[in-house]
Amino acid sequence: MLPGAAAFFAGAMNSVAGGGSFLSFPALLFAGVPAISANATNNAAMWVGTIGSARGYKEEVATHRALLLPLIAVSLAGSLIGALALLVTPPTLFERMVPWLLLFATAVFAASPWLKRAPLEAPRHAPWQLAVQFLVAIYGGYFGAGMGILMLAVLAFSGLPSLNAQNAVKNVLSVSINGIALVPFVIARVVDYRFAIPMAAIALLGGYFGARFFRRVPQPLSRAIVILIGATMTVVFFTRWR
Repeated sequence: MLPGAAAFFAGAMNSVAGGGSFLSFPALLFAGVPAISANATNNAAMWVGTIGSARGYKEEVATHRALLLPLIAVSLAGSLIGALALLVTPPTLFERMVPWLLLFATAVFAASPWLKRAPLEAPRHAPWQLAVQFLVAIYGGYFGAGMGILMLAVLAFSGLPSLNAQNAVKNVLSVSINGIALVPFVIARVVDYRFAIPMAAIALLGGYFGARFFRRVPQPLSRAIVILIGATMTVVFFTRWR
């Protein structure tokens, strides 16, 4: 898939289910972008896309904004650690890690329906959730694919009343994680702007329209598509770098 088309569908997928980087990150690799640069470039593009997604869920964000401040704080700290760790990882080692990271994210997404909690009268986060979100943010700054899926798993225990509310909080956190990770990537000059700029604009459109209109897609169908894409990309990259 061409990076531009991948960016649009990735932005839409991230807004409603997560897993968009299963499309956009491999598309950059197939376009010939080195793995670490592809990861940083994908981060830049998806950051803009998640801004569109967050705007698409503006009603839910306004309702649950009280939950966001502590989660944003731990997300910023964790993401910065993850991004800096990526920059000191040898490129060949990171390439070998890619299929394992894809496999991990796909497995978590497939298992996430079993991670549920009944809605609470006042949604809240326990201390352990903040700690787990910090670890998720480290992963997000380091790799990113499947990050939204992991956050939805954590948010399933917050007592939020609907998947749309969980997605709204998740998208705001994604903006924070991708945005702070972009700072060291830009300083280190590993972002390929030939792809990042057009993909960012396209992902922005995909994220907004995905949030506003694609929420009507049956969740089992969207989940099945993400799992299929993740499994396919995992097999492809295990084969490519075996």
